[in-house]
Amino acid sequence: SAEEFAAGFKKTMAFQPRVLKQNRGSSGEGIWIIKLKSGNYCKTFGERSCTDDEVLSMMEANDNHAEEHTVAELIEFCVNGRTDKSGTWTSKGVGKYLEGGKAAGGQLVDQRFCPRIVEGELRYNCVGDALVGIIHKKPAEGGISAVSGTGSIYTFYGPDEP
Repeated sequence: SAEEFAAGFKKTMAFQPRVLKQNRGSSGEGIWIIKLKSGNYCKTFGERSCTDDEVLSMMEANDNHAEEHTVAELIEFCVNGRTDKSGTWTSKGVGKYLEGGKAAGGQLVDQRFCPRIVEGELRYNCVGDALVGIIHKKPAEGGISAVSGTGSIYTFYGPDEP
């Protein structure tokens, strides 16, 4: 529910940088790397929750653009999209990530941000149980996302290459 999302996000965000992902698409739209602008993280999970007016520094994975919003604006955008309460967004997306509920794919994943993502990620492509290739996807310098079209570098390896 919107209430569960808001309470849970405020608690996790107060603890450490996050990645917030919508459950639709694979182009990076609606995938946000989020940090507290103040850097005021608590030492122990659950020690505190963010307030609505804390400022978030955010980067969207589809194009690595940066935005700043308050916690309340982000929650409003995720739940209701562009409204008077969500502030002004430069994202191409419309928000409303919970729209339609689980049956329609309206879900969000809130996960810990792994800073080593700048080293890239490996995709192992298989057909059945046979490896057919490996792709190393490395974000462009200064970026965090390796989504196609963001200047990221893709290196392709055959299944038998070291």
